Amino acid sequence: MSTAQHKIGSGYDAQSTADEVLAGIDLSGKLAVVTGGYSGLGLETTRALTKAGARVVVPARRPDAAREALAGIDGVEVDTLDLGDLESVRAFAERFLASGRSIDLMIDNAGIMACPETRVGPGWEAQFATNHLGHFALVNRLWPAIAPGARVVSVSSRAHHFSGMRWDDVHWAQGYHKWEAYGQAKTANVLFAVHLDRLGAERGVRAFSLHPGGIHTPLQRHIPKEEMIERGWIDEDGTLLNPGSFKTPEQGAATQVWAATSPQLAGMGGVYLEDCDIAEPAVDGDVSGGVKSWATDPEQAARLWELSAELTGVNAFVG
Repeated sequence: MSTAQHKIGSGYDAQSTADEVLAGIDLSGKLAVVTGGYSGLGLETTRALTKAGARVVVPARRPDAAREALAGIDGVEVDTLDLGDLESVRAFAERFLASGRSIDLMIDNAGIMACPETRVGPGWEAQFATNHLGHFALVNRLWPAIAPGARVVSVSSRAHHFSGMRWDDVHWAQGYHKWEAYGQAKTANVLFAVHLDRLGAERGVRAFSLHPGGIHTPLQRHIPKEEMIERGWIDEDGTLLNPGSFKTPEQGAATQVWAATSPQLAGMGGVYLEDCDIAEPAVDGDVSGGVKSWATDPEQAARLWELSAELTGVNAFVG
């Protein structure tokens, strides 16, 4: 059921904003769930969706901070969710299912990046556990509420170029590298969408993954200032050296909003997007864009699904 990885000529680009891609789209009566929808790209995604008429549920690890950030935005509700804690995932999903509501748009936006080696749960590497396994368990637990025709959006990154799946050591027990670990987690986000799209097609549920672009947000909180200077992002005073090379949060939120709502993607799914269009396959040696073949391989996607179900004990499509 997947669509070939080739641009469709959407008419949007890297400068398009979330509000621009939602122009003319009425989301009245629609319910969206946006993890981490109170900071960085998530906050802009929540703002744009509510402006278009949607009601947005924001599951948050820091619910008080979320309520403060979202104050003044109508049509939003906050609940507690820690993606690194499967008991928290279960509890949130049970509370939501008890409300009897349906989900039309599911945007798996929350994540951590390049953090020091951290273990959660039974010793899982935190980036893989939070960015992938937490969202895997969440979507599977919420599956009874995900409406026919809904879209599930998995926010990945161009960082998936850094690493494919390390099947022999997914939790980095044999030496940790923060950027490669982040890359594996982002590859997992793409593979998740590939397989979910295949499984959900019967109900008309389509799944997409995407690279939002380079944006200076709180996601960089684990990166030391010295490293950001070395990478040429900022100067000694913390000023962005090349602001034009970064998207604004409004531009960064555009591709996930486009993935969740655009009629241009009707009948499509299982593809990786960037700059509000379907991405082309990555060219070897070129890290400037495109999607790596290891991230869209249906066999690897099925293998990851099985592993994730085994690790989390959750699989909505069995039994």
